[in-house]
Amino acid sequence: MSKALYRKYRSKSLDEVIGQKHITDILARAISQERVSHAYLLTGPRGVGKTSVARILAYEINGLPYDENSINLDIIEIDAASNNGVEDVRDLREKVQIAPVSAKKKIYIIDEVHMLSKAAFNALLKTLEEPPEHVVFILATTNAEKLPATIISRTQQFGFRPINIDDAVKHLAYIAKQEDIEITEDALKLIAQRSEGSFRDSISLLDQLSSLIATDDKTKITTELIESVLGLAPSNMIDQILEAVETHNLALVVEILDRTFNEGVDNAILVAQLTANIRNQIATKPQLLPLLDSLIDVSKSPQPQLKLLSVLGLAATPRQAPNPKSVALSAPAPEIKVSVAKLEKQITQEKQTKPAIPDSKIKKSTKTDIDKFDWDKLVEYTRQNYIALHSVLSKCKHQLNGTELTIYTNNSFYKKKLDDTKYSPLLSKCLQDIGVHGLEIITLPTAPPPKDSQAAAIAAIMGGGEEVSLESA
Repeated sequence: MSKALYRKYRSKSLDEVIGQKHITDILARAISQERVSHAYLLTGPRGVGKTSVARILAYEINGLPYDENSINLDIIEIDAASNNGVEDVRDLREKVQIAPVSAKKKIYIIDEVHMLSKAAFNALLKTLEEPPEHVVFILATTNAEKLPATIISRTQQFGFRPINIDDAVKHLAYIAKQEDIEITEDALKLIAQRSEGSFRDSISLLDQLSSLIATDDKTKITTELIESVLGLAPSNMIDQILEAVETHNLALVVEILDRTFNEGVDNAILVAQLTANIRNQIATKPQLLPLLDSLIDVSKSPQPQLKLLSVLGLAATPRQAPNPKSVALSAPAPEIKVSVAKLEKQITQEKQTKPAIPDSKIKKSTKTDIDKFDWDKLVEYTRQNYIALHSVLSKCKHQLNGTELTIYTNNSFYKKKLDDTKYSPLLSKCLQDIGVHGLEIITLPTAPPPKDSQAAAIAAIMGGGEEVSLESA
């Protein structure tokens, strides 16, 4: 059975550890000067080398060559996730009194130490504070905030950093070359980005992809292959969404989102791709900061898919200029320092001197193409192109009054649908597609009023109703 790449290329000395030079240099210097602490605490995110450094450190403290496959009786690894009870720690306290078999120091590596129970921590505290001279503790955890302060204060703490993308790409390229794996530069970078600073995750993904191309008659790992395997939206689609937001093309935003959902792209992954893309260009496009801030809240919503549509829809909707009347009313009234007689005289002079504007120069308001409007044609167009919109529109009635198109939805549910940021721009687009421009759309959650005045009066008394025609048999 072949060995996993992350195990095959695991560091075997402090010099080989990638991306943690701020830690390995200090540890190497301390060992060379024989200034070994009685307890170390290694903290940081997953897959960045904590366990590897703990093992290497244990061997180098004892002056032994590190071999992952060898077993040393004086280097004991404990998984706190499965040995987290107070009895386990009491057993450890008894065993630490026993001198090492052959090495200089007996070293206990406790991985995921934050998993110990409160009672277990209390039992460990005294031993950790005053261990025998021949014992060294190396604790490792991804959740340092869960450790009691009394434990942290009795150790030398070293914080591991996420692996930066450049280091990850360089090391992945080295492994790919050693394993004869064909991969593009863009694919290497995408693997590093998707691993979010975890070296182990990036190497495991490379291993998975190399197995895929070996069994699927592919010769090279590309970004398209990675996007397919991980269920990512294509990078050009992410660019299209942000471009549509910046150009206020709401219809295109809705169309692309529908496409991503239909293709099975997970909402959380899509949000992560959008935020990463915005983060990379925020220095040159600070106008995207509000969108970035809103995207952070999408995952907290009970309906993240609708929340994402709302966030992108609002960002793509152009902000309307403030109403001049409201601005004028909000401004403080200027103080008038002129008499009424003087104002009347000034107005009379202006009327006499102001030239008259010929009628031909006065711009008349244009009228929409009302004669082109056909409700049945609109409903049929939606049936052929936007079946979801058609399912709502086909149940509605309408009334055209000048440039106002009133749609009677019969209930508040359908009104809410038509007013939604997904359907409203589609309805406007459909009108334009059938050649009708400039209509103001009004939606009402009621049936159309009866045309007969007497019937309208009765409907008003009865609290509403729908007019129907009765044909004689």
